[in-house]
Amino acid sequence: MIVVVFRAHRTEAGLGEDYLTALKRMEELAVKMPGYVSHKAYVAEDGERLTLFEWESAETLRAWAAHPEHVLTKQLGRERFYEDYHLQVCEVVRESRFAREGDAAP
Repeated sequence: MIVVVFRAHRTEAGLGEDYLTALKRMEELAVKMPGYVSHKAYVAEDGERLTLFEWESAETLRAWAAHPEHVLTKQLGRERFYEDYHLQVCEVVRESRFAREGDAAP
């Protein structure tokens, strides 16, 4: 399992409709990619956006990174939507879960 941590501060354009349209399109594509597991996004009090992605393998993540529409959208992000970002690709080396009996697991 590969976990991607993407942290970014957005520009004014990154807070607008063009960003939301691009984000929605990337979500539509990503969930259909082989090896996609999940993603969730959070916004901190200081405005930093954090998105966590899970991929089955480094190979499936590389395929997503090379997807032609994703490549173009990443460039658009650097040109218009982000003040800065920090991306980390992490390999899961240990995992554990807990679910109280009767509770639905996430």
